[in-house]
Amino acid sequence: MTPPGRRNPRAGSAQRAAARGDRVRRIGYPLLVGGAFLAAWQALVAGLDLPPYLVPSPVLMIRTLVADWHLLGAALLVTVRITLLAFALATVTGVLISFLFVQSRFIETAFFPFAVLLQVTPIVAVAPLVIIWVKDPAAAMVICAALVALFPVISNTTLGLRSVDPDLLSYFRLHRASRAQTLLRLRIPSALPYFFGGLRIASGLALIGAVVAEFVAGTGGTGAGLAYQIMQAGFQLNIPRMFAALLLISLTGMALFAAMAWLSRAALGSWHASEITPE
Repeated sequence: MTPPGRRNPRAGSAQRAAARGDRVRRIGYPLLVGGAFLAAWQALVAGLDLPPYLVPSPVLMIRTLVADWHLLGAALLVTVRITLLAFALATVTGVLISFLFVQSRFIETAFFPFAVLLQVTPIVAVAPLVIIWVKDPAAAMVICAALVALFPVISNTTLGLRSVDPDLLSYFRLHRASRAQTLLRLRIPSALPYFFGGLRIASGLALIGAVVAEFVAGTGGTGAGLAYQIMQAGFQLNIPRMFAALLLISLTGMALFAAMAWLSRAALGSWHASEITPE
């Protein structure tokens, strides 16, 4: 029998084993499904003898990625830089707007519909105007991508700042806490799960916005991103290179989502129910 106040070592070992098993399942199951999909793709291309200009096989796509890495790698860095800058701009701007919304119902009611309007407006229609107004093409693409990623940060963070425990809010008011104290010590901790949920969505949207902005801008040369490489590959009927560029975009989106998930676990894993693994 374990004395009171002392942790049972067997229970701790079981919890660690369960956590390791959960990590294995999170990684192993997607890899298994992805491997089966690639194998079926390879078998279908080989069985139907599809030409590379129609549908390249996964093996040919990987070979093209390795052979053209000098082009695709440099383009990937350009796209990632635009994505990260846009994501940072959308995060900072969205959080500041959410802080403003939570201070007054009038402000939120008056201005939130315009945030929705910004979300539903196609970036393809807005991007040419931004590129004309902003002389620097890189800055214009960052702004376009940030506009795409802005709304999830505003929406989720505002919802989180509003979703506080009414009893705790009454307790803060009872002790005459200032707006700043209520915001820093109550609303922000309560909003963190919503905020990180918004970041997971916004990171992928920033990448989509960066690619769309690159398509509209059509910049080439040393500042060319993956979208430009896709367009060039389409003009040249180099479909394997096009698929290789699409693969890089997909892997980048998955990496961004994984990074946001890790950040959420690092910030909330020790105290919030959304990230605590049940025993």
